[in-house]
Amino acid sequence: MTETLSCTRAGSGEALLLLHGWGSSRRDFAAVLPALAERFDVLDVDLPGVGRSPALEERPTVAAVTDAVERTLDGEGVGRVHVLGNSLGARVAIELARRGRARSVVAIAPSGLNVPPERVVQGTGMALARVVMRTGAPLIGPLSRSAVGRAALLAPLKARPWASSAEEAIGAREGFADARDWWRTLLWGLLLDVPRGLDRIDCPVTLVQGVADWISSGQTVRYLPLVPGSRFVPLLWAGHAPQSDRPRTIVRLVEETVAQAAQPADSSALRYEQRNRAADIASVKRASQAGSSDAKAV
Repeated sequence: MTETLSCTRAGSGEALLLLHGWGSSRRDFAAVLPALAERFDVLDVDLPGVGRSPALEERPTVAAVTDAVERTLDGEGVGRVHVLGNSLGARVAIELARRGRARSVVAIAPSGLNVPPERVVQGTGMALARVVMRTGAPLIGPLSRSAVGRAALLAPLKARPWASSAEEAIGAREGFADARDWWRTLLWGLLLDVPRGLDRIDCPVTLVQGVADWISSGQTVRYLPLVPGSRFVPLLWAGHAPQSDRPRTIVRLVEETVAQAAQPADSSALRYEQRNRAADIASVKRASQAGSSDAKAV
């Protein structure tokens, strides 16, 4: 597939990419988008098969989804970006960081590091949600208009589902009921995904998980020792998709992580470059010293 993904753009400033989870759409960032657009040039993307984004022809692995995201950034004329991702979107954000395309990452409940029993539970829950949402799709619109209806729809994903917006509820319909190629993405993008090369990441990464998130289990914190210089932030009163549970906190975490990337002296990218440069200088010194010893011997 060479097509780009459906994307909306708002605000001005440094580029910030938003990547939703599987089972939602770009509408899931409705609670944080206005505040983020005040400071950033925000690109809010629908992942492949969601909304107006075309499904992938190839297997929808994390690598293939990331390729599609990169094509979209290229089409928008954007190079390296700050990224805020949730669930599968957070996993793609980490892959962008591994490829050197991310300037900073806030990854909320990234998928990829759950153990086999957890994958069985997650897969079963996601499959059940797909069937229920497909069956009840005509009711989602009316239910989204009331706090009680939104609580019933979004309770598995959020700790305060009644505080979510109608737009977020419609996003769940787009992600669960209406998404194309849903089963293949569940299989290849979530259940069979195994992250590799995380030690190559050289940008600031903030790992976030709501304490009421039963979907991700304990996998978020497992990234901590694998991603150099990353930090972990648990969110009280927050679920798997906590954008409307703790919107101010999420915006603050994005701003803090972006600020960390803007400090060259402390950036992991500069430290990585300095380590390599130090090794090269040491090699030159050793060679010079060896040459001097040979000259003295002569």
